[in-house]
Amino acid sequence: MYILALDFGTKNIGLAWVDTGIGVVLPFGVSNAKELPGLINKEKIEQVVVGLPIGLNGKENANTERVRKFAKDLENKITAPVAFFDERFSSAAADQMGEGVSRDEKSAMIILEDYLSRMRKGS
Repeated sequence: MYILALDFGTKNIGLAWVDTGIGVVLPFGVSNAKELPGLINKEKIEQVVVGLPIGLNGKENANTERVRKFAKDLENKITAPVAFFDERFSSAAADQMGEGVSRDEKSAMIILEDYLSRMRKGS
């Protein structure tokens, strides 16, 4: 199964990709909301995981609402299902990673790795 994770930002959307048969999460560049549906369909993505910005207090906020709207709009343009995953601390963890790819891609990679880990644990 091909899964694409998105780290939604106001300027860029960081992307990370995995073929679950191989299990290696890879950076997949950055995109914008306009180009994303075509990319998802072209790459035959079977699941989209969107990082959901929950506040440190565990509550949703204006940012969360913006991401939910973006995901709903995206879902109307693609055939792959869209899931949300709590992205708290993904940017901070991305800052700890080495260089080579953008912070947006690193954040998406962390979201995807955490999502896959949760799937393996069955929770």
